[in-house]
Amino acid sequence: MSKWNLIVSVGRCENCNNCVLAERDEHEGNDFPGYAAPADAAADGTIRILRRVQGSAPMVDVTYLPVMCNHCDDAPCVRAGGGAVRKRPDGIVIIDPEKARGRRDIVASCPYKAIVWNEERQLPQTWIFDAHLIDQGWDRPRCQLVCPTDVFEAVKLDDREMAARAEREGLQVLKPQLGTRPRVWYRGLERWQTCFIGGSVCARLDGLMTCIAEAEVSLFQDGRLLATTLSDGFGDFRFDRLMPSSGEYRVAVRHRFGRAERSCRLGESVNLGEMILTAEKELVDV
Repeated sequence: MSKWNLIVSVGRCENCNNCVLAERDEHEGNDFPGYAAPADAAADGTIRILRRVQGSAPMVDVTYLPVMCNHCDDAPCVRAGGGAVRKRPDGIVIIDPEKARGRRDIVASCPYKAIVWNEERQLPQTWIFDAHLIDQGWDRPRCQLVCPTDVFEAVKLDDREMAARAEREGLQVLKPQLGTRPRVWYRGLERWQTCFIGGSVCARLDGLMTCIAEAEVSLFQDGRLLATTLSDGFGDFRFDRLMPSSGEYRVAVRHRFGRAERSCRLGESVNLGEMILTAEKELVDV
């Protein structure tokens, strides 16, 4: 049977918050019996945009991650709800606005923090995939309709087709170790989960500090060569998709103008700054 999934392209999100505002517009002051009671204007939204800042000036990356109900196939909220939360055959999870009244414990059951508490109505609420609109024939939720950068794509596929697409396109889910089997998939999630080591190669030529293009830059760990790249036209280089808190690394630069070397311990992403070429091999720890 075909079920709904949402694909989120992480690198396209610019934090415009159109999706957040559209969800609030849809639910604040509007009652959809059987789907959702009116949202509390003072409560957190059921769609949130998380932000991650990496590196340091001038090499800084900012990544935005839209998060919402994952409509898990093995949803902890369904187990905790005892009939107050149901999983529809099309994959959508609904918190019953009548049966869940007073059930604040359902909020704590979600490991993704995707359920908010409506204090006014004493009710847990979450993003319902705009099921009330889907059931009227809509082919996509409002978050997809209002997004100017095409972050969201709602697709209705059977599980085998969706698994094949996820494998083909490198889609991932949040916290797969929990075994909740989310139906919200992320493209480019490594932007959120991994780190980089970068810097800029330069040399003093004719008394001027000059950016050096096409310098050979190598990354080592425990004496093993991990990757090699060339500096760009501004002298910049970077090594991506490194795991946070993964230990000591060494960066070595070679060019006809000289060499440079520097080591660092990677916690979060590191900008090594200027690596100035000298005739003698030099190691500077940061």
